[in-house]
Amino acid sequence: MSGQGVSPNVVFQAGTFTRAEREAATGHAGSTVWLTGLSGSGKSTVAIALEQLLVRGGTPAYLLDGDNLRHGLNGDLGFDAASRAENVRRAGEVALLFADAGVVAIVPLISPYRADRDRVRERHQETGVPFVEVFVDTPIELCEQRDVKGLYAKARAGEIKGFTGIDDPYEAPTDPDLVLTPGPTPDEAAAAVATLLSH
Repeated sequence: MSGQGVSPNVVFQAGTFTRAEREAATGHAGSTVWLTGLSGSGKSTVAIALEQLLVRGGTPAYLLDGDNLRHGLNGDLGFDAASRAENVRRAGEVALLFADAGVVAIVPLISPYRADRDRVRERHQETGVPFVEVFVDTPIELCEQRDVKGLYAKARAGEIKGFTGIDDPYEAPTDPDLVLTPGPTPDEAAAAVATLLSH
């Protein structure tokens, strides 16, 4: 992931202002919170609650919703495996920039393939930026009952091909930093993530 597709004539321009100096000046350290799970699992709902909780508490945070990114930055990508990998890579790089700037980047993204998520974590580790993986572990039966976007129904009817959890795999994290299961309210789930960030 690091250096992918970079021309040999492109040299990374490091600033003279270090992350530690920025944190000292602003009083805030950035990090990335990556919420992964099936469509309808509640990722975005928790992410929205987390952003509100952090910002109202005085911590800079920004929601990088996967669907929103596909309206702009990732609007040229499809849903085949290569496009999904690139979708995750781009989202990870943007999150890394936000986090490096002292903002908590909150990324609710299905990101179905474990290797793609691991590469995002590795990029953060390379640069020393905290990365928290949150698995929103909601059974597919419940996700289908919710089906707020009507996507499962379309996938079951054959109108959508390669839909995660139906005819395309979802690889659950093997060692997430936090697992959220159905039961807690979005505010309670967000509080659990915020507690993790404070440690």
